[in-house]
Amino acid sequence: MTAITIRHIPSLDGIRAAAALLVFASHAWMDVPIPSSLGVTVFFFLSGYLITTLLRQEYEVGRRIDLRSFYIRRACRIFPPMYFMLAAMLLYALATGEGAGVNGGALLGQVMHLTNYLIIGRGSDASLVPYTSVMWSLAVEEHFYLLFPVFFILLARRMPIRRMASVLAVPCMLALLWRLLLVLDASVTNQHVYYATDTRFDSLLFGCVMAVWRNPVLDAPPPATTEPSMVGKLAFAGALLLLLLTLVWRNPMFQVTLRYTLQGIALFPLFWLAVRYPSWIVFRWLNWKPMIWLGGISYSFYLAHPFWLHVAGQLADGWRKAALGLVMTLIFSKLLYLHLEKPFLALGRRLSGSGMPAALKEAI
Repeated sequence: MTAITIRHIPSLDGIRAAAALLVFASHAWMDVPIPSSLGVTVFFFLSGYLITTLLRQEYEVGRRIDLRSFYIRRACRIFPPMYFMLAAMLLYALATGEGAGVNGGALLGQVMHLTNYLIIGRGSDASLVPYTSVMWSLAVEEHFYLLFPVFFILLARRMPIRRMASVLAVPCMLALLWRLLLVLDASVTNQHVYYATDTRFDSLLFGCVMAVWRNPVLDAPPPATTEPSMVGKLAFAGALLLLLLTLVWRNPMFQVTLRYTLQGIALFPLFWLAVRYPSWIVFRWLNWKPMIWLGGISYSFYLAHPFWLHVAGQLADGWRKAALGLVMTLIFSKLLYLHLEKPFLALGRRLSGSGMPAALKEAI
């Protein structure tokens, strides 16, 4: 099997960039109904797909998963930018007096990746370190990363990789059922359904299903043409219409229950086609150099954008605020990537590479 790298999978950096811009636009124009939740769901799907692709590749090459190496890589990827922003925002809040609502318990909870449940338990993000509420989605991903590799190993030892898809689909449906039960419980808020790991993990699992069932990188040879067949084009059109339906149907119960399931289903063909046919005119823009560049720094961009939008808001308003906030976030994110993310990513590869199969040492 040919080794691959995350950064070499076509279209994915562009998808990261698009999701980050969607979240940014939503926060820049709070009075405009821009679906930032879709951007987060896209990030979840992408994370599930990438992590499972690498787990699958490692298992198929060496018939084992080195959990120690996996967790080292995840820690070196996620922790440094997150803890840097948490510390920087805390110092800023203390210096400006904006941290009056922050307490030790909430800070410890954020350090321990419980931001989502802090927001749920306290009813708002008022007790969090200012401009760090976006870390709720990192908490969901960290909880998933902690448990899923072990689940993957247990399944891989008992069945062929492709059969795992039907097993992974079961908790996706159970998550929908759980959301429905919670919504029917008057004591549970919609906020809980939106932020909780136990209600949002299926958005990652849908990506995992694609990684083990019809992986566009691992399960088929390179396509003979630059665009899909008519069946593929119809699948694209149907998936896009389904995704649009989830955005325009404003029924409150639908929005916190079935919407996430339908979005996961719709993203499957969209991701698959984007990876398989990156030169197709529909997806070509995802592979433009500016999109690839932004995708590479999208993690730092996501973490930093609330603060820089705040700074921009002190200097301008309207579109000027958004433009200034975007420029400042891009500059800061690139610097953070170069001086923090990139060195720690290299450290993670060095620390974890010794226990990996030779065919994968350059792949992760």
